[in-house]
Amino acid sequence: MDENGPQLFNRRELARAAMIGGASVLLGNVAFGAPTPPAAEGLLDARKLGAAGDGATDDTLALQRALDAAAAAGGGVFVPPGVYLTKELHVRPGTALIGVPAWNYSGPSGSVLRLKDADSTCLLNLTEARGASIEGLALDGRDLGTKIHGIFTNRTRFADHEDGFRIDRCQVARFSGDGANLSCAWCFSVRHSMLAYNKGDGLNLRGWDGFLLDNWFSGNERAGFAARLENASVTFTANRVEWNGEENMLVTGGDGYQITGNFFDRAGTFGIALRRGKSPCTQFTLTGNYIKRSGKLAREGSHESSQLFMDGCQGVTCVGNSIWSGRDDGDTGTYTPSYGIVYKGLRNCVIRDNVLHDGALKELLLDLGGQQDGVIVSDNPGRLFAIGR
Repeated sequence: MDENGPQLFNRRELARAAMIGGASVLLGNVAFGAPTPPAAEGLLDARKLGAAGDGATDDTLALQRALDAAAAAGGGVFVPPGVYLTKELHVRPGTALIGVPAWNYSGPSGSVLRLKDADSTCLLNLTEARGASIEGLALDGRDLGTKIHGIFTNRTRFADHEDGFRIDRCQVARFSGDGANLSCAWCFSVRHSMLAYNKGDGLNLRGWDGFLLDNWFSGNERAGFAARLENASVTFTANRVEWNGEENMLVTGGDGYQITGNFFDRAGTFGIALRRGKSPCTQFTLTGNYIKRSGKLAREGSHESSQLFMDGCQGVTCVGNSIWSGRDDGDTGTYTPSYGIVYKGLRNCVIRDNVLHDGALKELLLDLGGQQDGVIVSDNPGRLFAIGR
């Protein structure tokens, strides 16, 4: 997504230039001149197995041969820095695909896997990748095609065993589908990664037992994180979820979530939306999050113009969050949202000790009715945002 164009996402020049967090960090032994990862026992060098990495050669067959050879040997593949033009690759069980994570906030660098053309369903297929590790890669979708995902588990039913794959220190950007579409996946982790500028969601989950830690979900055209079908048991901690075109975070009918210590900024609609599906959202903990400037693209006065929306939830603890209104960087754009916390049809839920200083333009807390037994809403100090105050 062009940061200078008329799109939702627009960051400061400082952020564009910065190598944020782990994005600028090379693998330790590379940075200090020690032997490169291929020297490690069990890692195959993709270049030595025929991949060019010159951004022009079709490296699909060479990379797939390397992955298959690593699976046969019980090892992994090292992808040296370069641009590897490739179609869909199938990662095998118990293998590792490792690169040098030199990508930055604005674009790919280091070990880059770049989508060759629109004749793929995804770039990395993890459907059969039980116990695999994906680390240190920049996946570049180039906005090609329609609904092509960066990372995909292509299933319509859950497997009999856990997935157990790990995605670490990767950038997954500019895909015409989701950055990661994990369909019928369970027991996995996504850490220290950036899923950004995709035309779908940053990460779309149908599954459970996920650990999502210290990631960016930035500038996607739909949600930053979305779970619209069966979902449960997700630990969502220390993530930055920002400037997505729809919800920053959407969960429908899930259970067993820990949403703790995250930064949610400038969603197109809801900052966080917990919606009733076939079942209610149940047993959630929302603590210590910062939710700001939600509802950028929502109609003024609509419930979508809110920081937090809770519909039919049960057993939810919402405490100790900080909520603030505002507009785009550089004091441009429209001030939002209309509402702070909007809730209805709750049962055995607590909304307490949240701070809504300048938390909304119209109402800090909006009760839409239908509350059942055991609902506590109290001690949520704040004030309405007044333009020009």
